Amino acid sequence: MTVLNILDYSPIDEGETAASALRSTAELAKLADRSGFKRYWVAEHHQVFSVAGSSPEMLMMHLATLTERIRIGSGGVMLPHYSAYKVAENFRMLEALHPNRIDLGIGRSPSFRLVNQALNESKGKRVPYAQQLIDLEKYFTDEVDNEHRFQKLTATPITETAPELWLLGTGEGSAKLAAERGMSYAYAHFARPEQAGIEAIKRYRKSFVPSQLREQPHVALAVFAIVGETEERAEQLAKAFDLWLLFVESDFQPPYYPSVETAEKRRLSSAEQERVERNRSRMLIGTAEQVKQQIEAVADQFGADEITIIPNIAGHQARMNTIRLLADAFELNMG
Repeated sequence: MTVLNILDYSPIDEGETAASALRSTAELAKLADRSGFKRYWVAEHHQVFSVAGSSPEMLMMHLATLTERIRIGSGGVMLPHYSAYKVAENFRMLEALHPNRIDLGIGRSPSFRLVNQALNESKGKRVPYAQQLIDLEKYFTDEVDNEHRFQKLTATPITETAPELWLLGTGEGSAKLAAERGMSYAYAHFARPEQAGIEAIKRYRKSFVPSQLREQPHVALAVFAIVGETEERAEQLAKAFDLWLLFVESDFQPPYYPSVETAEKRRLSSAEQERVERNRSRMLIGTAEQVKQQIEAVADQFGADEITIIPNIAGHQARMNTIRLLADAFELNMG
């Protein structure tokens, strides 16, 4: 049976506020918990004014308290900006309060220049990303390694269980690191749905080194999914998503996620239309049954153990409906 997860950016709908977007995320998480999804992850985005997800740890604490079964995680924490020790303590605190329900997804995606500058202005020499992964493994396993520079340091609180550690990425470099460190790997199909991703995942599995974190390779694939009750409704929602992608990939940053009505009125230039057509390869679009078939096909094609849905759909009720429709199509509550 296909394992389904959700990654939520907390989009701010046109006419809504960041506060209402976060309330919508809470409602979506509770619905996903009831509906049989395995994981609910939240994002870290800075200087993107149409989404409210900037501090995953804070939002995770809120969502974990509101839910009962579903695993709550980050998709992800951009580790190079932070101390691995502090990240470990944040997530061990979450794990202490919600044992066996916390995921730490980490990445290193660059942000805007000013964001990078602001997040790192008090730092001296940066710690290499590969070293930070080693540090996290030490802090989560309590391994005593005489060669580690902080050999006597323990991340607290000390817990019987540890967060599940995932490395996020879009290609060869991240796949190689995940395999070397024995970590689960989350591949961003929504960013790079190309053959290179299939090859990266194959190499990850082939070169995986078992660790205290994981004995076997494990892959989740993150996809943009646009689901409607009908094909026509799905296409309407996809057009709003097309427009949002055009906005975030340009210098224009509106403080909202465009509505279906706004997208219908917007006329695209030839250059914008070309970009929209290219971006459509990054999306799964259709009715729940059609998207189910697409999900199963892409999971098989990429060799994924789990699929993470990114429901960046205009309108809170449309996002809620997507979760219900996919849960019914996959019979999650019957699993």
